[in-house]
Amino acid sequence: MKFTLSPLGDQAIVIEVGKKIDISSERKVKAIVSRLEAGSPSWMIEYIPAYTTVTLIYALQEFSKEDSPYGAVCERIRELLKDVKEAKAVQQKIVNIPVVYGGEYGPDLDFVAQQNGLTVDEVIEIHTSGDYTVYMIGFAPGFPFIGGMSERIAAPRRKTPRLKIPARSVGIAGMQTGVYPIETPGGWQLIGRTPLELFLPTEDPPSLLAAGNKIKFYKITSEEYEGLRGGAD
Repeated sequence: MKFTLSPLGDQAIVIEVGKKIDISSERKVKAIVSRLEAGSPSWMIEYIPAYTTVTLIYALQEFSKEDSPYGAVCERIRELLKDVKEAKAVQQKIVNIPVVYGGEYGPDLDFVAQQNGLTVDEVIEIHTSGDYTVYMIGFAPGFPFIGGMSERIAAPRRKTPRLKIPARSVGIAGMQTGVYPIETPGGWQLIGRTPLELFLPTEDPPSLLAAGNKIKFYKITSEEYEGLRGGAD
C-alpha cells in the first residue's frame, strides 16, 4: 500500500493514503489502524483516523537521543506498515435512521431544493435512496461524517453559521450529509431531524455510529417523530 508521511507539529505525523474520499481510502485507513492496534508500539501515544489520513502522535522522549526524531519515527512507521494491505470488504453494520424532513425540523430543505432545481419531494427521495458510509466520527461527540450522498442535492455551507443547531438535526454541506448529535453552532444546511440519540454518554462506546457503518435514512411524519421521542424534547 502506498502512503506518504508528513510532520504535524513536533510530535505527530500524518499518514496519508490518498486525496479522494472514497471506499478505497476508507479501507486503507482501516488497514493502517488495524496494524497500529495490533502492533501497539510503545512510542505511540494516540492515533486519529480521518477520511484519507491517520494522524499518529508519538512520545518525543522515546527519540530524545536521535538526531532527527521525526526521521526515526518515519523509519519505524514504514517498517510497521511495510506489508500492510487495503482491508477487504466485510459485512458492515447497517443503521436505519428515521428523519422528519422540512418545516421547523429542516428549515433549509427549500433552499437545497431551489439550489439544485428540484422539488422538496425530489430532494427527500434522493436523500433517502443514498448508499451511505460513515467515514469518521468527530467535530462534536458522536457526529458522523457520512459519504455517498448524491451530488444532485449538494449544497454550500451557510454564509453565516447558526449559533445553535438543535440536537439530532440532519444537514448537508457540499457533498456530505451528517447528523448533529448535540446542540452546537454550525453552518450545514438543515433538511430534517431524527428522533434517535447519536451521542450516548453513559454507554461504551458513547456513540450510536462508528466508522464503517452503513446508513439508511428513511422518511417519517412529524407525528411519528413526536411519538418516537415520547415527549423527550
